[in-house]
Amino acid sequence: MAACHRLAAEGLLIGTAGNVSIREGDRVAVTATGAVLGELTADQVVEVDLDGNQVGGSLVPTSEVYLHLSLYQKYDVAAVVHTHAPVSTAASISIGEIPVVHYQQLLLGGTIRVAPYATFGSPELATRVVAALEGRAAALMANHGSIAIGASLDKAVENALLLEWLCTVYRDALAMGRPATLTRKQQEDVVAAAIARSYGSVQEAGQEKGESE
Repeated sequence: MAACHRLAAEGLLIGTAGNVSIREGDRVAVTATGAVLGELTADQVVEVDLDGNQVGGSLVPTSEVYLHLSLYQKYDVAAVVHTHAPVSTAASISIGEIPVVHYQQLLLGGTIRVAPYATFGSPELATRVVAALEGRAAALMANHGSIAIGASLDKAVENALLLEWLCTVYRDALAMGRPATLTRKQQEDVVAAAIARSYGSVQEAGQEKGESE
């Protein structure tokens, strides 16, 4: 519930648009269809098994439950966040991909792909989103919205927030001119520096390996 409330507070969830799930073993807790996620309550979360059979809760699960299950079957992740965040959704309508324009984008795996359009809740959409997320932690869904996955629910939320930030930055950069992109070598240097400096993790002063931002 806290994850949905945070996403709504950050402006990524509007009304009933979007859905969130978390996996524990062979069960998946997922938001119910029609739930206002910014006001989500415990009884608006239902449980399904990995085959889609409902095993907990009295409400109908989100219409995108097949998408969530397809991602869990393909990738070793613990959570899925799907939103209709405004800038991400606009980007999904207007562009074919987001090239690597900022080093933090590498936290999402690199170029942001846009899964081709398919009707919501359909097997076709699930197949296309699964492909778009190969080697990635986030993707866009054409004329629809965004999707993010993570090793924890908190991480999936952070990835969704990072994707919305990236889409905003890219939109603003396009308005100013032709955005510069990072070369393969520059991207490799970022990865090497991040590993050497334990970038993104809190460190004791005596353990730091370089300056942090």
